[in-house]
Amino acid sequence: MQKIESSKKYQNGIQIFWTEEGKELTDFFPYEELIDMKINALDLLNNPAIYMIDAKKHRIESSV
Repeated sequence: MQKIESSKKYQNGIQIFWTEEGKELTDFFPYEELIDMKINALDLLNNPAIYMIDAKKHRIESSV
């Protein structure tokens, strides 16, 4: 799992960014998926560094 470095809001979801093995990577999560994972979208936008991404499973988890 990698620490999320930043996030960007879109009308239909949130794009997240992280670095892995020196590469900048990104993934997109619709709001419905965030709700299913019990991730607060506003918190993800304001405090992305407290979240971790499991890119293989397409999952976000809180690191708190």
